[in-house]
Amino acid sequence: MAVPPSYSDLGKSAKDIFSKGYGFGVVKLDLKTKSQSGVEFSTSGSSNTDSGKATGSLETKYKMKELGLTFNQKWNTDNTLSTGVTLEDQLANGLKLAFDTSFVPNTGKKSGKLKTGYKRDYINLGCDVDFDFAGPVIHGAAVVGYEGWLAGYQVAFDTAKSKLAQNNFALGYKAGDFQLHTNVNDGTEFGGSIYQKVNDKLETAVNLAWTAGSNNTRFGIAAKYQLDTDTAISAKVNNASLIGIGYTQTLRPGVKLTLSGLVDGKNFNAGGHKIGLGFELEA
Repeated sequence: MAVPPSYSDLGKSAKDIFSKGYGFGVVKLDLKTKSQSGVEFSTSGSSNTDSGKATGSLETKYKMKELGLTFNQKWNTDNTLSTGVTLEDQLANGLKLAFDTSFVPNTGKKSGKLKTGYKRDYINLGCDVDFDFAGPVIHGAAVVGYEGWLAGYQVAFDTAKSKLAQNNFALGYKAGDFQLHTNVNDGTEFGGSIYQKVNDKLETAVNLAWTAGSNNTRFGIAAKYQLDTDTAISAKVNNASLIGIGYTQTLRPGVKLTLSGLVDGKNFNAGGHKIGLGFELEA
């Protein structure tokens, strides 16, 4: 069996059907370029159509493949500066080490995170440490897989309070064109999803969620249809009668346009519906 996914990527195929191809209430522009020396630049800007607030970010990334090193720096309009360095497959095959820091000049707030990961056939492990003056928070995760079956556990321990801050469990099954995922978060949040690739053009997904002590079950259905190699349409609906529609068009290699809309089916005449526009450039 191949290497199982990380805990955060369990059920990812279904999540992507519900999230990718939409951008409700936002006008967004993404630009990705790469210099001759190998430095990658990613620039993003967006404007909220309701509040009018504009945000942006700039990220640079440089990889030294012969040493297994990756350096990245990021700045956003909230005036947060982030720096990270990653070492992969050098100390041991499948071992990944990363250290990320962030700094807010306006407030002087600093933070750091040490990330470790190890993956090989049948197992994927991860351990992160958030450094905090009050006491670090330790995050751990493990996923094991065998013949398509996947089981994962995720935990977070707050050393300052000496108690568990997170206690999650997941179980799933993955086949070539079908994926099933279930999870229990902190013993109170229950969820599940089903993903199916019907054919080369059509993908569908269903998700369910329920909170202990509540009679309200949340569910949604989503689908993505590839009209041709350059065009795709997406649609989703949930039990709150929120209907989402997305249209993605590759205008030319490296140029992608995304249009999306969200309609409140319960209050159709009241307004409040949202539209979104996304433009991606890559060179």
